[in-house]
Amino acid sequence: MFSSIHRLQRFAAICGLAFVLQSCGGVSNEPVPKALLAENVLFSSYQESPKYLDSTSSYSNNETPWTYAVYEPPLKYHYLKRPYELVPRTLTDMPSVKFVGKDGREVPLQTPADQIAESVFELKIEPGIQYQPHPAFAKTPDGKHRYLSLKESDLEGKRRPYDFEHMGTRELLAEDYAYAIKRLATPRIKSPSFGFLSEKIVGLADYGKEIKAFNEKLKEGKSAREVGPFGHLPWLDFREHKLTGVEVLDAHTLKIRVVGKYPQFKYWLAMTFFAPIPWEVDAFYAQAGMSRRNLNPDTWPVGTGPYMLTEYIPNSRMELVRNPNYRGVPYPCEGEEGDKEKGLLKDCGLKTPFVDKVVSVIEKEATSVATKFIQGYYDIPQLERGEPGIGYQVSIQDGTGRAKELLERKIQLPSTIQVGFWHFGFNWLDPVVGLGKTPEDRVRNKKLRQALAIAFDFEEYVSIFEDDRAQVNHSVVVPGLFGNNLSKPNPVVYDIAADGKYKRKSIEVAKKLLAEAGYPEGRDSKTGQPLVLNYDTQGVGPGYKARLDWVAKQFAKLNIQIEIRNTDYNRFQDKMRKGSAQFFFWGWLADYPDPENFLFLLYGPNSKAKFDGENSSNFAHPEFDQLFDRMKDLDDTPERAALIGRMIEIMQDEMPMLYGWSEEFGGAYHQWVGNGKPSNIIRDSLPYLRIDPQLRTSKIKEWNQAIWWPLAILPLLLLAVAWPAWKAWRRRQSQRAVQGSATSTRSM
Repeated sequence: MFSSIHRLQRFAAICGLAFVLQSCGGVSNEPVPKALLAENVLFSSYQESPKYLDSTSSYSNNETPWTYAVYEPPLKYHYLKRPYELVPRTLTDMPSVKFVGKDGREVPLQTPADQIAESVFELKIEPGIQYQPHPAFAKTPDGKHRYLSLKESDLEGKRRPYDFEHMGTRELLAEDYAYAIKRLATPRIKSPSFGFLSEKIVGLADYGKEIKAFNEKLKEGKSAREVGPFGHLPWLDFREHKLTGVEVLDAHTLKIRVVGKYPQFKYWLAMTFFAPIPWEVDAFYAQAGMSRRNLNPDTWPVGTGPYMLTEYIPNSRMELVRNPNYRGVPYPCEGEEGDKEKGLLKDCGLKTPFVDKVVSVIEKEATSVATKFIQGYYDIPQLERGEPGIGYQVSIQDGTGRAKELLERKIQLPSTIQVGFWHFGFNWLDPVVGLGKTPEDRVRNKKLRQALAIAFDFEEYVSIFEDDRAQVNHSVVVPGLFGNNLSKPNPVVYDIAADGKYKRKSIEVAKKLLAEAGYPEGRDSKTGQPLVLNYDTQGVGPGYKARLDWVAKQFAKLNIQIEIRNTDYNRFQDKMRKGSAQFFFWGWLADYPDPENFLFLLYGPNSKAKFDGENSSNFAHPEFDQLFDRMKDLDDTPERAALIGRMIEIMQDEMPMLYGWSEEFGGAYHQWVGNGKPSNIIRDSLPYLRIDPQLRTSKIKEWNQAIWWPLAILPLLLLAVAWPAWKAWRRRQSQRAVQGSATSTRSM
């Protein structure tokens, strides 16, 4: 009994201590060291580690916060202006453009597109721009490169490029941009842009064949292990292979020849595919043993941008540090109407970047991100996403969730129109949901796709999951693009009244189409077996399950069974590249605000499985492709609108994808963050953001104060637990005394 009482007392003490620690702030929720909070550092989170940071292959949205901070393509978008406006980034001025006719002579700018053989872009690079410090540039006193002839033994203990003793730099040259364009053709890594650009840059397609053949020769006599992921082939020096469409005129002048008239090429010059690649960096990472140690451009990119990636711990944290060699580009002095009133012009003319370091911590759960953001530990919730801002706006509007805290803590929630969309795609190569092998298959499969298009009630989805802050799409020509007014409700999917109002067709119409496709009540009419479709997606967190359940519900309307294959984003990308998905969910954010950048998602030569392009559905339609080839070369004219209108008709008839919805895009910034203006087009926003560390630390202290009142009640808590034990002990002692007295009496 005595030992039991002691155990009870110890338990009471432990409970009390735990209670006190938790109540008084002893359990910390800080994702970063407290000392850093007082420094000029921006804190945020990311959901999944980026897979590709190499500018040749990087294309996914979750990679852009890092790539656009490190790399500098020739052009960029003005940070504040709307509509979006291209401006020079490393150039002295916007590229000059000349047109060449079929006879090889220069023709006037007003010449019709069908009479233009080539467009010639000339880029003038600003002299004096320097690369970040990196061992690839380090030289010995006699001018030789220190680290371009390393042995594997020289790499022992090297986890980062910054573990090498010596660093160096050099000036950005025109040949670096030329090298980057040539490297798009490398067979050693996949570039999503090569398939499309090989048809646009003069000679790039043939150059790709030449490089592939040269690489195959390098493989001769080597085993599969030697040429595998951790094997080693000699470095591919692209300087040794001439590309006819790219010419270096002098140290700071580059000429690029483009097939025909292609006005959208200027937008490509703002993408990281056109970021400069120094040959020294390519040679450095191509050495034996580098990839085995993750010393490669996918992990440690090199550029002339405002920041350099100095820490990358997969599935943990990433850090960007100010590039000491950065020239300091002035903050803009003009924007759109209302920017001055919002305080977005206060830093006019001051040199960027304003923040010394960016620290981002991986967070798998949205609730954890929201909690730490509200507490003040994250200055912005996530670097690459804008959905949190909209969610917080809804919370305030409805008076739910953390609305009171959001208002009291003066969290800024600006929003803008997102030029992008979420959609469900059918794999055109699949025998059940795709094109089909025979004319009969094509009719059957189309009716199946159309039935599913009716069943998928996106109006319901937007109401439930987007709080009506999104727009249902009827083609890939989404809001904010030229031609969107032509993207009207699909008569195959909607009943459209004379007054223009529309309503989704009944599920009975969808079931009739399904039966005509050969699947009455969701069963194959020939075998009697249920129709089962594979659904590939990528999602994490408890909130995503509700969306999966919604998708299953849409299939259930037609008695179609689904097999959900939910993986992380990197594995999902691999499946898409192989063309092994059947029905999938994906999103697309504009690379540039032009309909060509969305219509090419269905352009046959841009197939992901066949050419590693961005046509994830692998859709192929001869008329659509012909229309695209004509449309892409035109300015925004009635002729272009007519071509887009016909392409929309084909999309709505063939239904290679369910066009989903476009949502609002909203940022979330604490009151100590300055210059926040969200955009899914502008990816290089980090240099413009400003932090007030002093205000941050004071607010974090105010919002996360220790609660001391539990100390006052601790004695009462302990007494409440110990008092019954003491009474039980006293009662037991009394019983023993009585029993002892009775025994003595009997003995007498």
